Amino acid sequence: MTSLVLESPFRLPPAPSEPELVAKYLRVLSDPIRLRIVELVADEERSVGALVDALGVAQPKVSNHLACLRWCGFVETRREHRTIYYRLADSRVSEIIELARGLLAENAGHVSACRRVDEGC
Repeated sequence: MTSLVLESPFRLPPAPSEPELVAKYLRVLSDPIRLRIVELVADEERSVGALVDALGVAQPKVSNHLACLRWCGFVETRREHRTIYYRLADSRVSEIIELARGLLAENAGHVSACRRVDEGC
């Protein structure tokens, strides 16, 4: 008789290098919805419902992005009765985003026109 082994949707390669991990960490912020969620919860704690309203995105999709953000340490939660509130786990994430915006200001035209990034190099 064989036993079932449940696989986690979150798996790392056996021995990831530091550059691979940093790139993967930054890819979490590369999704526009996840980036916007991080920005919203940096301003104030928000429930899933509040995030759905602010983003105009379906609740299952928001919940999926929140699971990713929580797993990777970008957000943390607080439960109040049946409602879960999300907040930024570390203010340095906001600093990363602001630094990226500052760098982008000088290179926005090039970044916008770069097809290699869109194609995955």
